[in-house]
Parts: sequence; structure tokens; C-alpha cells
Amino acid sequence: MNSTVEPLEGNKVKLVVSLEESELEPAIATAWKEIAKEVRLPGFRPGKAPRKLLESRIEPGYARSEALRNELPEQYSRAVIEHEVDVVAPPELDITEGEESGDVTFEAVVEVRPVVTVSGYEQLRVEVPSPEVGDDEIDEQVDRLRAQYGELTDVDREATEGDYVTIDLTGSRDGEVLEGLEATDYSYLLGSGAVVAAFDEQLLGVSAGDEVEFAAAHPDPDDEEPVDYSIQVKAVQERVLPELTDEWVADATEFDTVAEFRSDTRSRLESGREDMVRNSVRARLGAELAKLVDLELSDALVSQEFQGRLQSMSGQLAQSGIAMEDYLRIMGKEPDAFAAELREASEEAVRVDLALRAVAAAEGIEATDEDLEAEVLEYVGDSEVSVEESISRLRDAGSLPAVRSEITNRKAMEWLLERAEVVDPEGLAIPSHLLAPAEGDTDDPDADTDDPDATGDTGETEQ
Repeated sequence: MNSTVEPLEGNKVKLVVSLEESELEPAIATAWKEIAKEVRLPGFRPGKAPRKLLESRIEPGYARSEALRNELPEQYSRAVIEHEVDVVAPPELDITEGEESGDVTFEAVVEVRPVVTVSGYEQLRVEVPSPEVGDDEIDEQVDRLRAQYGELTDVDREATEGDYVTIDLTGSRDGEVLEGLEATDYSYLLGSGAVVAAFDEQLLGVSAGDEVEFAAAHPDPDDEEPVDYSIQVKAVQERVLPELTDEWVADATEFDTVAEFRSDTRSRLESGREDMVRNSVRARLGAELAKLVDLELSDALVSQEFQGRLQSMSGQLAQSGIAMEDYLRIMGKEPDAFAAELREASEEAVRVDLALRAVAAAEGIEATDEDLEAEVLEYVGDSEVSVEESISRLRDAGSLPAVRSEITNRKAMEWLLERAEVVDPEGLAIPSHLLAPAEGDTDDPDADTDDPDATGDTGETEQ
């Protein structure tokens, strides 16, 4: 096989592949074997009829066309691997010579990943959450534990948010009480929105002995008809927290003093906050970097990233025994809305990837052989497969360029971090030790841990 690559306009290339007739012969022989399995000839079992007999009964061109149909994609893939063409869409194949006989030449026009240049990347400014933990945050955490040991006490005043209101409740339509909407001595936490949002508004400011009537939504969102609620307020209670003393701390926790308890709470909050900062830095930097790519992305390029993310997410859910439709239901997301979010994330990931490639090219950043060996060593772990054999397999599969690109992008991200201005919301610089990835982090520029819906990978899609 001989092949050449010719660049075309619109981020496309043309691969021209030539095969000698002898190179096509194994595929033709295979095609005749498959034909023999389908043809019934007297005196021969399926698949046992000689080729010459088949050639006398069936137009030979049929076997050749089947061979070309099966062989050309294989030869195209070999040419892509040989020339390290970074394809992002299926090719358009066209046989230009040898469709009926002789040597074969075909052309493959395919879209490739665009090469862009970006400016302004040397001094990016990124804002991330502050790693500092305030005394009020420690107080909040301490009070959460105290609340678990708190006692409800009747109060002779109007109810405020955070109080518990003991009520008798009925919900009806046209005078008929609805099933599930009748309760006696129900303790409702004001501000919780536990039944419907209107309860908080209607019960705010009530006192024991008050009666409240109002129309509001049904707790079941599928029931769109309004409900007439009637509420009798029987008591207003507040939660009284235990006094924060050394004695209480010793009884309720593993610590002996309030000071030890608060110190441990601060340490845990600071550790979590620092991990959040570390994991958000690259995502925020990636978002700023994506803004520098002024290019209309092709549907093929975004769809490739979208499908990769969707397959990765589906696989992770499957490992946990969760179907995608169950996940969407649990998260309260409609399929169309989820797809739109995933596509938006895919578009940004593509821009981040293109920008990192541009930075790497401009600054001469590349993956060395040592980098590649270290990366593959991480892959193989304790496997009996050697690093050299693994690299060879990656090369044969055409995956080596993607691995090198992933390494290069990470190095480009670190280069950018060394020069970026990373600050908290107050404009204070983030300490340099928090710019390193958290232990076990994948350096994923999309993995912003303060965003519970963040999804995706590095934007690097394996070819």
C-alpha cells in the first residue's frame, strides 16, 4: 500500500491510497468464502463449493465489490495511522481506479482537527474560591452538631424561620379532603419548604391558636390543580441548643475540650476548601483559555467530544448499576436539557483542547519519550505487559498521538498556571502550593468540584 496526504480547505485533508491487485487478492478470496456460505449448489455443503465453480455461476465482479467494500476502510485506517491524521469525522471514500480490475486507487476526504493560534494566554487572570475558613463557618458546623442534641421548647411568640410549628392540617377540593393531605399534630420546620413553598409564607408570623386558610399547589408536581389548605396552629417551638462547654463536647464528641473540637473542625474545613481550590483552578483556567479560541466549531468536532463524554458517563453509571434514565430521574433533569448541558460542556472542552495545543505549539512544549514512558507505566501498573510492548500496541492502534497530545496539554496547562494570576473573590493571591493538583486528581480542566453537575474529561478524544 502506498498513500499520500494532501491538505484541503475547510480543515479537511485528502488521503490518496494505492493498492496493487495482489494486495487485494486476500480480501477477494475471503469474499468468495463468504459467498460460498450463502450459495446452495447441488452436491456441496454450504461453504464447501470451490471458488472456480462459484466464479462460473456468479459474476466475479460481485466478489471484487464485496472485497473493496470490506478492505478499503481497513486500508484507510492504516493510512490514517501511518500519517498520524487527526480525524474528527467519518471519511468520504471514492474509488478512482481499479473498481473492476487491476490495481486500486481510492481517495478519502476527511475532516481533521483544526490548528489555531491564540493570543493573550501569557497573563490570564483566574478567580477561584477562597481557601480561608472564617470563624462564622466554624460556628455553623459546630451548631449543626449542637442542633442534633437540641430540645424543642414551646415559645409564646410569633413563629420565625427555623421554628417548629405544630399544626393540624387538611387539604381539600370542593369540600372533599384529599388523600394524603390530612394530618394531626404535624411538626413543620418553618423555612424548610417540606410540603409546598406557600407553607413558609403563610405560617411565618403565626402564633399558637391561629387558623390559616389559603389556596396553593399540590405537593405532587404532576397534580396541577390547586388545593384549599386549612391549618390550625397548636404550638410554636424553638430548638434550644445545648450550651457549648468542655463537658458537653466530651460527652458528644471524641474531643475533650471546645478548643480541640473547634480546631479539628477548622482543619477539616480548611482541608476540604484547599481541595476545592486545587480542583477548580484548572477548570477556571480552562474556561478563560476557551474564550481565546475565536472559531466556529464544526458539528463533527463537537459531536465527537459529546459522544465520548456520553459514553464515558454511561460506562461509569453502568459500573454502579445505574441506568442513564434512572440517573436523569434522580437528578431531576429532562433528557433534552441534559443533552444541551452536555453539548455546551463539550463545546468548551473542544475550545480548551484547541487552545492548549496552540499554547504548546507556540511555546515549544511537547511530550518527551520519558514523559510517554512514565504515562504508559501508569497505565500498565502491575500488569505483566511491558512499557515497550504497550507503546507498540498504542502505535499499532493509532492511539499514540492522542496519548502524546494528552501529555502535552497537561504540560501546557502547568506552563500557563506558572504565569497566570490566580486570586480569590477578594483579589488576594492564592498560595502557590494550592495550584498543584490534589492527590489522585486527573488534571481534568473540566473537573471543577464546586460544580456538582460538572461532567466530562480533558477534551482529548482518542482517535
